[in-house]
Amino acid sequence: MAHRRQRIEANAGQSGRFWLYGSHAARAALGNPRRKILRAVLTPQAKLELQNCLPTGLEITLAGTPDQISRMLPPGAVHQGIALLCEPLPAVTLKGVLEGASQGGRIIAVLDQITDPQNEGAILRSATAFGVMAVIVQDRHAPPESGALAKAASGALDRIARISVVNIARSLEELGRFGFWRIALAADGEKPLREAAGPSDVAIVLGAEGTGLRRLVRERCDCSAFISMAGPMESLNVSNAAAIAFYLLTQPV
Repeated sequence: MAHRRQRIEANAGQSGRFWLYGSHAARAALGNPRRKILRAVLTPQAKLELQNCLPTGLEITLAGTPDQISRMLPPGAVHQGIALLCEPLPAVTLKGVLEGASQGGRIIAVLDQITDPQNEGAILRSATAFGVMAVIVQDRHAPPESGALAKAASGALDRIARISVVNIARSLEELGRFGFWRIALAADGEKPLREAAGPSDVAIVLGAEGTGLRRLVRERCDCSAFISMAGPMESLNVSNAAAIAFYLLTQPV
């Protein structure tokens, strides 16, 4: 098993390949026709639980114990006896995502240099839960596809369009041409979020904790808004703020 594990590990990291692990992330990946899965390493119990999801012809290696899988993954990875060697998802474009989608009520989240995979994963999960159409990230200042990102997203990485772009400001200009009302979420925003959002499609723009939104990004927005808070806290973790923003934007006015 040790020799085989070394061979399997050597295949990860090539061309962006990565180990995706955990039950929710794995089931979503297995159910995503766009996801290319190269092989699976499973405990016998996990293989039994996934037997209806595993595609014909997938190379499967049985691990005698969960610890054998743990040694293949980052320290502390909660894998539940499942590791899938995957290719990154094929790139998607904003135009491609919007084609055929009816206007009105669409929400797109734009993440300005949010680099923590735990934060982005949680945002992807909330975005999927509240019916957000897509999440836009900047290619050089966002976490790459990884097991940590997939795990934090709890399956959402394979269920929502994640659009990687070179320039966030230019993407906001493109969103404007598509009719999206662009809202910068900031503690010093002009008005409460519910008042800032109208009946049109909305792009909600969130910045990194600490630095917030960059000037050029904020200037490309139509307005800025804040989340009303009754308690003494001045700010929220960006993933918590995103979840509240998605909830507010999807509630009837």
